[in-house]
Amino acid sequence: MRFSKKLENLPEQFFSKLVQNVNRKVAEGHDVINLGQGNPDQPTPQNIVDALKNAADNAQNHKYSLFRGKVELKEAAAHFYKKEYGVDLDPEKEIAILFGTKTGLVELPMCLLNPQETMLLPDPGYPDYLSGAVLADAKYKLMPLLEENQFLPDYAQIDAATRSDAKLMYLNYPNNPTGATATKQFFEDTVSFAQKNEIAVVHDFAYGAIGFSEKPISFLETEGAKEVGIELYTLSKTYNMAGWRIGFAAGNEKMIEAINLIQDHLYVSLFPAIQDAGIEALLGSQQAVYEQNERYENRKNAFLAACEKIGWEAVVPKGSFFAWMKVPQNFTSTSFTELLLEKANVAVADGSGFGEYGEGYVRVGLLMDEDRLVEAVMRIETLNIFKTATYSR
Repeated sequence: MRFSKKLENLPEQFFSKLVQNVNRKVAEGHDVINLGQGNPDQPTPQNIVDALKNAADNAQNHKYSLFRGKVELKEAAAHFYKKEYGVDLDPEKEIAILFGTKTGLVELPMCLLNPQETMLLPDPGYPDYLSGAVLADAKYKLMPLLEENQFLPDYAQIDAATRSDAKLMYLNYPNNPTGATATKQFFEDTVSFAQKNEIAVVHDFAYGAIGFSEKPISFLETEGAKEVGIELYTLSKTYNMAGWRIGFAAGNEKMIEAINLIQDHLYVSLFPAIQDAGIEALLGSQQAVYEQNERYENRKNAFLAACEKIGWEAVVPKGSFFAWMKVPQNFTSTSFTELLLEKANVAVADGSGFGEYGEGYVRVGLLMDEDRLVEAVMRIETLNIFKTATYSR
């Protein structure tokens, strides 16, 4: 038996390979400091865990859920957006419950594109964006995210033929992997670009709660945003609920209905007790979120200070829990990643795994205590590669 062409055409799972390399070194007996991961290291806040425990005892939650999720969860999401961003949402028509936002990101091209139609994707970008394009038999064009443009796509550089062909565009701010954030002006330009070219916008707001100099803005705060697109919000990063697989999409009514329609055929919604826990996350105390943001900022400051001492240049992140680090000129992203793992027992994510324009960088996750982050830098210092280093980007 053979796989379908669709499965054969799927890109290699970048993060799976990263885990395999780390596990190999650990099996050899090495103490590996894994800075390549994107998995939150703190536990889910106790009030959310307690809500799940209580909800799991409710026999009504042992039955099939409503196909499109609990009304109360959608109402909680709408309340959250009004409180956090001043955005009004119709819970029934403008919110769809997701099995984690990765599911929505992979589903949406199948919902909105016919085979061989074109979508626009950021480069560097989250690798699973490509999975959605392949499963939809769609074509894609890449939008370079360059440091000189603050890692925002330059719509003026997209040629007329591509603008005409494109039907769907993905954005992600705060950005994985670069740590860049969007500006109000950029989102206004995005709405204008989408309206003029009849392109649907999907904004991946996975790191919306994690900002350093200022709170990240929502795409839906922009006038006209709901006319052209949606925003995907995950509870994974905000509330350390990565393993719970819960998120939602909000915005354009037709795009929300498309998600609901495909999910009517794929699922029977989330375990209701997890939905109840999601309600507690969105409506309950946000103190743990504030404390977490401070924790990430402290880690960022400690890590970058250590890097500065050894001469390792960084793109200072404005959001997310990643640092986008420059690779010395005599290395590729891949060879530098391999050197750090083999000689320093430090794992980082190869920038080229996020796309062509990720070459010249590696991604570091700020997902362990400050002492361990600094130890990783001290190990790297022993390689003596930064004393006279120059950088290609």
